[in-house]
Amino acid sequence: MADRELHLGVNVLSDGMHPAAWQYPSSDPSWFTDPAYWIRVAQIAERGTLDAVFLADSPSLFQPPDQPLSAPPLALDPIVLLSTLASVTTHIGLIGTVSTSFEEPYNVARRFSTLDHLSRGRVAWNVVTSSDRYAWNNFGGGEQPDRATRYERAGEFIEVVRALWDSWDDDAVVADKSTGAFSKVGAIRPIRHRGGHFSVDGPLTLPRSPQGHPVLFQAGGSTGGLDLAAKYADGVFAAQASLEDALSNAQELRSRLIAHGRPAEAIRIMPGLSFVLGSTEAEARSRNDELNELAGDRRLAHLAGQLSVDVAELKWDKPLPGWLLEGAAPISGSQGARDIVVNIARRENLTVRQLLDRVITWHRFVVGSPEQIADAIEDWFVAGAVDGFNLMPDVFPSGLELFVDHVVPILRDRGLFRREYTSTTLRGHLGLERTPDRPSSGSIRRTG
Repeated sequence: MADRELHLGVNVLSDGMHPAAWQYPSSDPSWFTDPAYWIRVAQIAERGTLDAVFLADSPSLFQPPDQPLSAPPLALDPIVLLSTLASVTTHIGLIGTVSTSFEEPYNVARRFSTLDHLSRGRVAWNVVTSSDRYAWNNFGGGEQPDRATRYERAGEFIEVVRALWDSWDDDAVVADKSTGAFSKVGAIRPIRHRGGHFSVDGPLTLPRSPQGHPVLFQAGGSTGGLDLAAKYADGVFAAQASLEDALSNAQELRSRLIAHGRPAEAIRIMPGLSFVLGSTEAEARSRNDELNELAGDRRLAHLAGQLSVDVAELKWDKPLPGWLLEGAAPISGSQGARDIVVNIARRENLTVRQLLDRVITWHRFVVGSPEQIADAIEDWFVAGAVDGFNLMPDVFPSGLELFVDHVVPILRDRGLFRREYTSTTLRGHLGLERTPDRPSSGSIRRTG
């Protein structure tokens, strides 16, 4: 094994990364709410000794009444689903996405701590902020805060959650039957947080979890997202589509870590890797062509949605619109993710058709044999641009199963990836220490 160990998670969507995944012959469109499907995917990932299963979330479903859905939605609540997956797995990590824009810190702290206890230390919270105007209309509507305010709220949100996770000392429970004292005096205390966005007394209703704190992931590549990650996160689900941009992003993130007084290696950088896998490159390209044909013009609509532009502005054999290439900010959606796609199109002077051969969404996209996929992973890892990847196969579960059976053995033979789990916690899988206890005398936080 090399000095650095490769980390691999799997970002599990309702069907797969390709817009036509649900139409593929091996897919069953009813799977997106079937627990057996999600259990099968998690168990395949665990068989491959992957670090974690990663669940995205979208708390909105905008659908024009005169049009059908084009794919299964992200239907299930990730925390509830992870509770099910925790009961049928033993080692694999469980990462759930919850937005700081629509929740309250106490509820989030309690849910993730509960799940960390129930899974015996395998849980992570993927922190996101939300710019989806349809989601805002599901949570009271009103004027949507600007980006800076959303990240300001997110930072305070994380501070409150972490304080609540520390509101019990590790040795708080004594359960002394002879005296009737269940807890140690002074070892459970309020946090009395008073800030610009939240007022929370605490303490939490349950002890510190097996990991001390559940792992914190952050997804988002904007300046605000990078700074939030550098200050708080243990891992980053980055979106990068070229080695040049990935190296630049890693350097920027690590410099921000140092600026916040953290070691440069404190975070695991794990961008998404979309792929189509075949036994040969020709077979992989044939599979990709079949999926593209099934999707037809929906590929164009899919790209328009990712870029937050009207599909009418995209033409197959023309470049992206000039105003987009010039860097105009989106009205909604992810600025960081949009920039990644636009940068590739601008740098390589690509038409929309050529761009869609390079990306499914804004993540890196590789079509090839097991050796080619393994080479693609190793190249970025050895270059120091990443610590691993969140796998995003074209179709679930077949794409993941092909990866586990044919790519994982190659990575193991190259000394890059584990042959078996050596830890029972997600922090252990990621090479991170348990979050240390905070002494009672210094744990109460007041802000503002």
